[in-house]
Amino acid sequence: MARGLERDAVTAPRPSPDASPLEIPSSCRERGNSDILPVGILRRGRLMAPPYARAALLDRDGTVIADRSYLADPGGVEILPGAAEGLARMRSLGLGLAILTNQSGIGRGYFDETQLRAVHHRMEQLLEAQGVRLDGIYYCPCRPDQQCSCRKPEPGLVHAARAELGFDPSRSFVIGDKGSDIGMGRAVSARTFLVRSGATVDAQESGGAPDYVVDDLLDAATRIENILREEQSP
Repeated sequence: MARGLERDAVTAPRPSPDASPLEIPSSCRERGNSDILPVGILRRGRLMAPPYARAALLDRDGTVIADRSYLADPGGVEILPGAAEGLARMRSLGLGLAILTNQSGIGRGYFDETQLRAVHHRMEQLLEAQGVRLDGIYYCPCRPDQQCSCRKPEPGLVHAARAELGFDPSRSFVIGDKGSDIGMGRAVSARTFLVRSGATVDAQESGGAPDYVVDDLLDAATRIENILREEQSP
């Protein structure tokens, strides 16, 4: 299977003095890596919320937040226009919300998992300020050369999210700005959306044609709402 494309910065950052290139253990290939937000644990584990039948599985950079190569500074987190509104509408449609993201900066030694969690915490804060709570963030720290099964377009991140949220991947929606997102969605028979808000590399190169091309997450939410309405029509 073709590997997903990952855009490198024009000048790649230097490895952090506190981080070193990570050799991923075999467990990463078996089950992926998950960074579950505290709100996700509270909602599912303690409150015993029912599993979601369907979910919106979202890329992070260029889809929910601005794409800044190898982002390690929480101060650089910027929610893209239409993203919070789109996520809120998806939630109102009964969808689970999970971010699935390749973060090879960890494997390359550019930043560590503590820095990544700080970025995710800031993203969560900004989304919550606009009324949106995520159910989980799942990331793959591997470099492209490590051939990991959780690195998009491989479907390992979907399987990790499904195991916790309970949704049916084939009835769910994968949304991202790169061919690797589309390839992952196609691998699990999900509906796929390519958003123009980010890199929008040629999806034909690495992931195949998306089912839909949209401007942003608000546009994607409108399309999903129409899909669900059509499914309910006699």
